[in-house]
Amino acid sequence: MPNKVMSAQDAVKLIKNGDTVAVTGFVSFCHPEEITKEIERSFLESGSPNNLTLFYAAGQGDSKGHTMLNHFAHEKLTKRVIGGHWNLALELGEAALQNKFEAYNFPQGALLQLLRAIAGRKPGAITQVGLKTFVDPRIDGGKLNEITKEDLVEIIELAGREWLFFKSFPINVAIIRGTTADEKGNITVEKEAVLVEILSAAQAAKASGGIVIAQVERLAKYGTLNPKDVKVPGILVDAIVVAKPENHWQASTTPYDPSYSGELRIPLESIKPMPLNERKVIARRACMELFDGAVVNLGVGVPDGVAAVANEEGFLENVVLTTEAGPVGGLPSLGADFGGASNADAFMEHPYMFDFYDGGGLDVAYLGLAETDEKGNVNVSKFGTRIAGCGGFINITQNAKKVVFCGTLTAGGLKEEIADGKINIIQEGKNKKFIPQVNHITFSGEYAKENRQPVLYITERAVFELREEGMVLIEIAPGVDLEKDVLAQVDFKVKVADDIKLMDERIFRPEPMGLKEEIIAKNK
Repeated sequence: MPNKVMSAQDAVKLIKNGDTVAVTGFVSFCHPEEITKEIERSFLESGSPNNLTLFYAAGQGDSKGHTMLNHFAHEKLTKRVIGGHWNLALELGEAALQNKFEAYNFPQGALLQLLRAIAGRKPGAITQVGLKTFVDPRIDGGKLNEITKEDLVEIIELAGREWLFFKSFPINVAIIRGTTADEKGNITVEKEAVLVEILSAAQAAKASGGIVIAQVERLAKYGTLNPKDVKVPGILVDAIVVAKPENHWQASTTPYDPSYSGELRIPLESIKPMPLNERKVIARRACMELFDGAVVNLGVGVPDGVAAVANEEGFLENVVLTTEAGPVGGLPSLGADFGGASNADAFMEHPYMFDFYDGGGLDVAYLGLAETDEKGNVNVSKFGTRIAGCGGFINITQNAKKVVFCGTLTAGGLKEEIADGKINIIQEGKNKKFIPQVNHITFSGEYAKENRQPVLYITERAVFELREEGMVLIEIAPGVDLEKDVLAQVDFKVKVADDIKLMDERIFRPEPMGLKEEIIAKNK
């Protein structure tokens, strides 16, 4: 039996200069930190490996420390980056904007489908996800800086419709992570919070004639693992690295939470309610779009407050909350732990969750609202000197039956008082988020209208709806002045609905709203 167990140093020596390296993980879950840290150390000390192409689907980082994908943020170490989300690895994004390497941003689900296409030696992945956004080659083709020239996506016509074609390329090295490996390299994931795309990445590398390096927490004797628990068979694994404990936390701020892995379930009534602030106001109004049995996706940031409100109101078990990382049901985790869930009903592998999303499985999707314009376009991907990236945003928003964007009307110093069923604007934010034209089209209002997709834009003081004539103001919060607090803070002419309504006063009171019976009574 060949000895596949080796140090991180020896494993990294298997990576050749110029290789394309796929790294798996989701936010701060499941990233193989021991190995990526060693890649950086080896390059800085010896100059090798170098000129790598980094491929990843989901963003990996915590937007703070020098960890995870930030290890690749060096000129000459990295030649090209093809990724789904950038905002969590700030150093990587800054290096891209400084033209230290070529940089592409593609939809997370498209990249996962591309991995599987490479695994099957197909020419590429075909999807409509990304049409009429910055990914469309008629706009930017997913290119993020001036030195990025090669077209990796093109428009094709198939069966009388337009499609995006993402071209295949070899994956020379896949770096994956699990919990346990046996002597033959069979990998299980019993303590991980999400399954991510470790099998697809490993298969893509082997189909390309490449290698697979797996980081694990511990070793087991061959024959002792339950074969149904093995997520990556040993025939796909070339090297096993047993990580130091500090490089194998379940998440960047969580050594191990058994409710994330499904080891146990926690009493959700013990979780404290959100304080009454603008974030809770938005989440409460957003929850009013739910119905009994709704299948939901929650984005990171303001939208994740929907889960907290559903739990406080007692109807969490009446809806099915999901995140694109794969958990189905339960209470999605927040912040640096985004992507996991306590008390999940099931865990889907990352690529298959996007098949579900692309197939129209979502009844409602809640996503962030960073910037929107008069055409209903939304930008969450690029802002001047900062690359955020689209992540799963485009897959989710283009395919959900209904989309709800959540965010404050303005930002930057905004101060508000919420009491007695009203909201009072004490200090207006200096940055308007409703502008004439967004800087980057991550969501296309035109595409949504063509597909007759219902779209809402919920803020703490007003609700807008995308209609054929454009953005229409349909609700206003009690206590705000229509002209001064809403229309003057929108940098384009917005139509006010003839039947404009007041937002429900219960949203602005500290006690629970009593939404459970209303949600259960709603028909799909």
